[in-house]
Amino acid sequence: MAFAVSDRALADDDPAQPWQYDRSRAPVAVKVLVAGGFGVGKTTFVSSVSEITPLRTEAVMTRASLATDDLSATPEKNSTTVAMDFGRVTLADDLVLYVYGTPGQERFWFMWDDLVRGAIGGLVLADTRRLRDCFPALDYFESCGLPYAVAVNHFEGSREYEERDVREALGIAAAVPVVIMDARRRATVVESLLALVSHALDATPE
Repeated sequence: MAFAVSDRALADDDPAQPWQYDRSRAPVAVKVLVAGGFGVGKTTFVSSVSEITPLRTEAVMTRASLATDDLSATPEKNSTTVAMDFGRVTLADDLVLYVYGTPGQERFWFMWDDLVRGAIGGLVLADTRRLRDCFPALDYFESCGLPYAVAVNHFEGSREYEERDVREALGIAAAVPVVIMDARRRATVVESLLALVSHALDATPE
């Protein structure tokens, strides 16, 4: 299934949408989750794409977390999501996404069961330097029967891999979309969300 992407989806923030003033034009609103390991870029992803000021539930990291949070790949990280990130993006005149970013650390995974309710699909963010960190999210979505896609978030200095190499490394089915993106670039974030929504609607057309 293909979508005609609204110019607003690729433009700068535009909080006032025409449908907000005309109930007869209200689009379909759907919920998606963005999951993945600690420090993989979920907060950046939601912030990059949201057309409203995103909701963040970040806490400053302290020395107490050093024993459980691996900062070797993200040494400059000094805060972490403790509940969720939330943003909204209009993909087309008749489609609005509510995007929820999940917390990455294992001690906050209990939040996933609440966040997944009502979602049509999940996007698993992956860092090629530590692909093993995205397996819990893959396993969770598969156990829920929730359609999902994988978005490889490239960081500065990380090696670039082809989609087929990532698919083979993660052992995911051919039907699962794998996209290469940069969470800091809004256009690539929108593309990854479109891939997820198309896959989710194809998997659950009703």
